[in-house]
Amino acid sequence: MIDYKSCGQAHIKTSEDAKQIPVLLAKHMSELKRQLSWKCPVLYSNDQILGTKMTVEYVTDLFGLDIHELLTDRNSAWAIQWVNNRQKNSLYNFAFNKTRKCNSDADEALDFVLRNARASNYCSIEGSVSDNFKFDGKLGPMRKLTIPSNGHWVTGDNLSNFDAIEITIQGSRLSVSDLNVFLRHWRAGGLTRLEWLHLNFEEHTFRERFDEDLEVVKTDERRVYHCSYGYKKVVHGGYSVQRVDGVKALIQCDLRRFVMVVWHQQ
Repeated sequence: MIDYKSCGQAHIKTSEDAKQIPVLLAKHMSELKRQLSWKCPVLYSNDQILGTKMTVEYVTDLFGLDIHELLTDRNSAWAIQWVNNRQKNSLYNFAFNKTRKCNSDADEALDFVLRNARASNYCSIEGSVSDNFKFDGKLGPMRKLTIPSNGHWVTGDNLSNFDAIEITIQGSRLSVSDLNVFLRHWRAGGLTRLEWLHLNFEEHTFRERFDEDLEVVKTDERRVYHCSYGYKKVVHGGYSVQRVDGVKALIQCDLRRFVMVVWHQQ
């Protein structure tokens, strides 16, 4: 289900790896005069939200399926609530796309998404929020969490409350002090599902200065990490840190990034 840029869409996939096929669209009546050609039927109505609901309900009833994925923007709070109320199963994938600029309600919109949208596999959160935006809740559990831009709002506490196997954040403002606190939390047994953490910093000023109690040591170890969707990443050298249960992680970092790979099977 897509509710993005004033257009409602229902897509299907015939297999896990297949491309999405648009089968029905819902647009406002004012779009009718533009006479654009579409590859699938379009429902025009004076109430686009109602039209989108009708479109999605027709497709899900036809195939006897729940909504599997949801793509939204800041105007789609209704869609998140509607999906949560209409089906027991959580979404598999969810994406919240940013708008072109920071709007007056951008902080409120992202806060609603973070507190109400849930997906078991993949969650992408992208919002043009203010520098003052704060979030005090939790996310997950899920397999992969991605913040593809504007990750400045993520604090050390947020990171410790993200329950995901793989986490990628672009535009991070986390300091080495924040990450020392995060590593201390991980070493004590926090985030037991975490396997991959990748932070790209907004400013290229990160300096690795790990606290002595973390017992971080340099290493030339070489490992291969099997990421989601089947691809592999070779990790060679950096720093090694060990959790209280014996699980080890390899850290690579420089001015621009911080990568942490956890080896659950030694």
